[in-house]
Amino acid sequence: MSAGSRSDLDYFPPPEAVGGWRYLSESEIGPVAGFDAEGLAAVEKEYAPLLEEYSTSIVVIRHGWLVKEFHSFNVPHTATFDLWSGTKSFTATAWAMALEAGSARDAEGEPVSLDTPAYDLLPAGKPLSDPRKAEITLRHLLSMSSGIAGETTGICGMPTATDAGIYEYALGLVPNRYGQTVGELAADPGTVWDYSDPAYSHLAMCFKAATGVELAEFMEANVFAKLGITAGWDQQGGAGWIGPHTNPHTGLGMSARDYVRFGYMVLRGGRWGEEEIISTAALKELTTPSQPHNRAYGLGWWTNAEGRYAPDFPNLPRDLVACSGFHFNRCYVIPSLDLVVARVGTGPAVSQDHSLVSSVVAAIVDAPPTEPQTQDAPVQQPTKE
Repeated sequence: MSAGSRSDLDYFPPPEAVGGWRYLSESEIGPVAGFDAEGLAAVEKEYAPLLEEYSTSIVVIRHGWLVKEFHSFNVPHTATFDLWSGTKSFTATAWAMALEAGSARDAEGEPVSLDTPAYDLLPAGKPLSDPRKAEITLRHLLSMSSGIAGETTGICGMPTATDAGIYEYALGLVPNRYGQTVGELAADPGTVWDYSDPAYSHLAMCFKAATGVELAEFMEANVFAKLGITAGWDQQGGAGWIGPHTNPHTGLGMSARDYVRFGYMVLRGGRWGEEEIISTAALKELTTPSQPHNRAYGLGWWTNAEGRYAPDFPNLPRDLVACSGFHFNRCYVIPSLDLVVARVGTGPAVSQDHSLVSSVVAAIVDAPPTEPQTQDAPVQQPTKE
């Protein structure tokens, strides 16, 4: 395939079923994509043990070209994996789009904003299990600062009991299978950052109440179908309990090639072809540090804006933003390098491993110098994403 121009800001790939990403030959990787081919080969060698031990797919996109991809022997490029907490970035994006369009309304028909009290949209959560919940806003939920117990206090995931509903647990009405409850807030809203899946689960119920559609339905119509993404998104609840609703904190499945489509849309400022999928202003709000307690976290997105996302990897530019999930399911977007890197797979079960994107960045030979990183202490990171 002829490489053509080195960078084409107007290039957007067709769906995989009708051609998919354009790609480079080995001889074109250097002149077209600005990579040291031997450096990328070293990345593949570095990750060979991962490819052998876990089902894994890694895709590198630069200047709109599929530069390199690595797969385990049993993984075709169409194989889909649960993105785990990478799902949260999609949930947050849906909220940003709905709020910007004015399609989110409360029971009285008034526009909903980030500062709308969440429990105004949650009649099932009343009476409140803690009176302080009246102060929780959508912004608090999206920024992990709601005060609802999370990993800091030993609340990991959503391990509900057989005889209880998953949303009932999130609302603090019933305990989980370990007898834990999130009924009483662990802190006043807005005063701490704690990675909380029960808190994030509120966003599915709120979204359906405010827009009349499920998160998965909204994203399929407004993002996935337009970007050519094939995705499956789990539901939770129902069967006599609250729901079912789209699982907002995990359960979105897609291939690495489709994961980088989402990242590529963000790389292109929210545009896909001639259409604006999401505004640059909304993207900025999602990927800007959202609260003072963890400056590496925006609204459902991770950000390196202050050099705190991966302090151990100082070559990562400040404009890096990321979707980040358990089992090392990640999508990194770096606009200054015109780069998207995605990895999906079944493990390892590490909390943070940014050596992949760091190694890919190190293999770029035409990169501008990175800004000095801050020397602050490493940011608090979730143990499970």
